[in-house]
Amino acid sequence: MTTWKLSLVQVLGASALGVVLGGWLKRRLPILDRLNIPTSIAGGMVYAILALALHDRVVNLEPDTLLRDLLLIAFMTTVGLSARFQLLREGGKKLVVLLAVSSVGAVLQNLLGIGLAKALFIDPRLGILAGSVALTGGPGTAVAFGGTFQKMGVAGAEVVGMASATFGIAVAGLLGGYVGGWLVRRHKLKSSGATADPAKIEKEEDSLVTTVLVIAIAMGLGNLLSGALERAGLILPPYIGAMIVAAAIRNLNDSFHFATISQADVNQCGRIALNLFIVMALIALKLWELAHLALPMIAILAAQVLLCIAMCVTMVFWAMGRNYESAVESAGFCGYMLGITANAVACMEELVEKYGAAPEAFLVVPVVGAFLIDFSNSLIITTMANLLR
Repeated sequence: MTTWKLSLVQVLGASALGVVLGGWLKRRLPILDRLNIPTSIAGGMVYAILALALHDRVVNLEPDTLLRDLLLIAFMTTVGLSARFQLLREGGKKLVVLLAVSSVGAVLQNLLGIGLAKALFIDPRLGILAGSVALTGGPGTAVAFGGTFQKMGVAGAEVVGMASATFGIAVAGLLGGYVGGWLVRRHKLKSSGATADPAKIEKEEDSLVTTVLVIAIAMGLGNLLSGALERAGLILPPYIGAMIVAAAIRNLNDSFHFATISQADVNQCGRIALNLFIVMALIALKLWELAHLALPMIAILAAQVLLCIAMCVTMVFWAMGRNYESAVESAGFCGYMLGITANAVACMEELVEKYGAAPEAFLVVPVVGAFLIDFSNSLIITTMANLLR
C-alpha cells in the first residue's frame, strides 16, 4: 500500500485549512454549533475520518508530528505564563477542590475499569489502562505506562493504552462543550461578565515580539528541566518543564519587571497554538487503532464515558459552586478526564464565546488538567496496579 508522507510544512498548511474548514462546517451545519463542538475539532475530525477511509484502501497518510508536539508545548507554556501567584492565590481553594475531584475521578475510572474487566473475564489491569492511564493521563501517560504494564505481564498493554487514548481524545472533543452547554441551559446560568481588569491590561505595553521570545525561551529551558525530571525517574508529559519555567518567569517578571509580557498576547499565542495543535493531533489520529479494541474493552470505554458525564453534571458541578463558572469547568473536566487539556480548553472557549466570560475556569482547569492531576494520577496508577499484581 502506498504511503503519503506529509511534510511538516504540508501538515501546517492542512491544519490552518482545517481551522477554516471547521468554521465553515459550523456555519453550514448549525447542529455542530448547538452541540458546542469547537471549530478546530470540527475541522480536524474531517481529516481523521478521511485518513480512516483511505487507510489500507487507497493510500496511508503519515504526517510529520514534530510541529504538533512543538505546538502542544507552546500552548502549555502559555498556560504557565498565565499562572500568576496572585491569581493562583485567589483561585487556591477552587484549585484544591478541582484537583481533589479529579483525583477521585481517576480512582473511580480505575475501579470501574477493574470491575468490568473482572466481570468480562479479562486481566483487571487492562481496566486501569482503559481507565485513568489512557483517559485522565492521555497518550503520553499511555505510552509511558504501556511498557510498564507490558513488563508486568499484561498482554497487549501498549496497544490497548494507545487505542483507548485515541478513543478518549475523539470523544472528549465532541462531548465536553455539549455537557457544559447542557448545564448552562438546564440551570439557566449566566456569566458574571467578569473579565480581566481593563485598567491593568492598559498598563501593559502590547509587545507581541517580546511575548513570543519569552515563550520560546521558556520552552527551551523547560526542555532541559523535563529531561532532568525524566532522569530522576518521574513519568510526566514533556510539556511539564516548560510550564514550570514559564510560571517562574512570569512571577519573577511581576516582581522585577525585566520584560514586557502582555497577557493579551499570551492568550492570543495560546489560542493560535491550540487550534493548530488540535487539528494536527486529529490529522495524526489513528482511528483504525480502535479496531484493536475487543468487545470487552469497547464496553469498558463506553461505561467510562457515561461515568465521566455523570461526574460532570453532579460531582464537578456541585463541588465547584453550581454556577456558570462551574458549568464551564465541568466542560473542561470532561475534556481532560477523557482526552487532553487541549480538548478541555477548546471546549471551554466554545462555551465562553457563546455564553460569556468564565475567568475562574480558565485559571483552574488548565493548571489542574495539564499539571497537578498528572502527579496524583501517576501515584494512583502505580498504587492500584501494584495492588493487582
